[in-house]
Amino acid sequence: MSSQPLLQVPPGKRIALPVRVEPKVFFANERTFLSWLNFAVVLGALAIGLLNFGDSVGRISAGLFTLVAMATMIYALVTFHWRAKSIRQRGQGGFDDRLGPSILAVALLAAVVVNFVLRLTKGASDS
Repeated sequence: MSSQPLLQVPPGKRIALPVRVEPKVFFANERTFLSWLNFAVVLGALAIGLLNFGDSVGRISAGLFTLVAMATMIYALVTFHWRAKSIRQRGQGGFDDRLGPSILAVALLAAVVVNFVLRLTKGASDS
């Protein structure tokens, strides 16, 4: 056996070896996308229920919940494509997004607060 390495490289030169991306990374991205869509569909179903069986306050709240559900769907699609592109290009950075879910949570909280306030003020004016 020879004591020389199998691949001789001049000093200071780096060798770029292809990195194999595991299929589970793509599937995890898809699972996350489907989870966000599941949340958006549930929120949209809540909006449809308020729209069909609610009064004027219910219709306003249904509109707000529909907007939040559509924003969630758009966010999920954009994030899915961004992550898929990063995975295909073998990006080594993090694939997490801290701003998007926070904005969606604040929008959902605002929709619930508006629903609550409208319900209280309409109930107070009816009495």
